[in-house]
This record gives sequence, C-alpha cells and structure tokens, in this order.
Amino acid sequence: MSDRPKNFALIGVAGYIAVRHLQAIKETGNRLLATLDPFDSVGRIDGYFPEADFFVEFERFDRHIDKLKRTGTFVDYVSICSPNYLHDSHIRFAMRQGADAICEKPVVLNPWNLDALGEIEKETGKKIYNILQLRLHPAIMALRERVRSEPPSKIHDIDLSYITSRGNWYHISWKGDIHKSGGVATNIGVHFFDMLTWIFGPVHENIVHMSDNRRAAGYLVLDRARVRWLLSIDHDDLPADVKKRGQRTFRCITIDGNEIEFSDGFADLHTQTYSEILAGRGFGLEEARRSIETVYTIRNSAPAGLKGEYHPYLLKIANRKI
Repeated sequence: MSDRPKNFALIGVAGYIAVRHLQAIKETGNRLLATLDPFDSVGRIDGYFPEADFFVEFERFDRHIDKLKRTGTFVDYVSICSPNYLHDSHIRFAMRQGADAICEKPVVLNPWNLDALGEIEKETGKKIYNILQLRLHPAIMALRERVRSEPPSKIHDIDLSYITSRGNWYHISWKGDIHKSGGVATNIGVHFFDMLTWIFGPVHENIVHMSDNRRAAGYLVLDRARVRWLLSIDHDDLPADVKKRGQRTFRCITIDGNEIEFSDGFADLHTQTYSEILAGRGFGLEEARRSIETVYTIRNSAPAGLKGEYHPYLLKIANRKI
C-alpha cells in the first residue's frame, strides 16, 4: 500500500459531529479535497483544510468528484456525517466513485439495508467502515476483557440511563422525524446498544416499555446481561440534583449496582478510529448488525407499559405525564 497521504471527501460538514472527522483526517496526516452540506455556515473548515472545495448542492459535488477522478486525482475515502436516512445513499455514492466509506452511526436504519450494501461491497471491492468509537474507549475495552474472563454462566444486571436535554429545535429538525432519524433510541442510543451487545453478547429478548418522540425505555436480555435502559431528550426527566447543578445531560451505567465511569476519554476516539481504518483494522459493515437490529425492533414494537423489569425512573415519568 502506498504511504502517500490519502484523499478524503466529507459529506455533512456542517453537522455537529463533522468536526471530529475534520480533526481525524488532519491528525492522521491526510488531505480533504471536497466537502458537501446544504447549510453553508461551515467556517470550521478553515481551522483544518481551508483549501478544500465546498459545495451546497449534491449534483455539483458529484460532478466535482467525478472530474477529479477523470483527471487522475482519486478520492480514497468518503466520510459521511449526513442525516441518518441519507447514509445508505451516500455510502452508495462513495462506492460508485471507487472510494471506501467511513460512516457515522447508525450506518443504516434498517437491517435489510446492510444486506444490500454488503452485496455492493462484493461487487465493487470497496469497504464500508463504521464509527463505533466506544469500542476503543479504555474503560469499555477493560470491561469487555473482564466479562470475557468470567464463566459464561455469569449474568450481570445493568441499568443504563442517558438523558441529554434538547430544545424545541430538535423536533423541527430531521432528528425529530422518526422516518429520518429512526427516533430517540436510534439517534442517541445506537452506540450504547452496540457497546452492550459487543460486551455482553446478542439480544435474546427485547421489550419496549415506553416510547414517544422524547424518550424510549425498555428491557434487554443478552447472553451475559439483563439490561433496563432509558434514553431521553426531555429536560424534565433529569434527576433533581442534576437539574439543581444546572447540568443538561445525565449519563449513568451501573453493573450489579456499581457505576461504570467513562465520562472522560472521548476526545481522541475518532482519530483512533481513523487510524485503525487506515491500518486496515476498522469496524466493518457486519459489526453494526446487532445494534441496527436492536434499534429497528425497538422502533417497531408497541410499548408494553409499566410491566415486568422496567427502568426505575419510568414510574416518576409516567406519574408526571398523567
């Protein structure tokens, strides 16, 4: 393999997470040739690749990438930070251009999309990589090694709580449209489900207790864990002490009553992910299957209500909604 800097294009450069990709491309010593976003407030590019071309129309971006290819400048990777429902299309674009795709999660919204993209991988010989950065977090890696060293019969009890307040804008944007984002469980939770199934094994039972446009909660039975989970974008769902401190986000994972701390250590995970991909060790398409199947089932399940093993916060939420 040539040791020349790799050529990148980036779709969705105005998005929240895109700056991590800009940083990763730069820190791994590579070049960004062109970017695309219909929103043109993208001055952030200047801090990384001011010489990169920028487009607000896909058609012109497409033509530019094709023109580069015809003049001997090939794009090696297309980084995809676009809205969730466009990932599938933008991955296909990357492979049509002869590039590998690096896609933010969720890589697709539906399990059958994975099958179709897998066929295109075979046809083109190109690869689709996922950003599954929690798998590279030292605390998560250590937890996985610990669980793998235990007897297979050891079953853990887990409570997962993730409440990250969002304003009214969220529901007007594509993120508030379940057909575009996949809903709360997909949009803010898919990386947690990937983490859980990576550590504790596949899902055997998937029960949804509550689901609306602000929150989702349920119960999972995995090979080595029973998980009560809650995901919410509603500020009112925050614990009272968290609100009192003026904080808008609360993240807590307890395993057998002991909290797992991994609030820090996120700053460089995208760069580490890019380094792994460039070394041929990135997380491929099939790595996403468990989490995509999990969130698809959640999205398409009728809530059972407060029955069985539901998350301890749900009773307070249900009483407040009455």
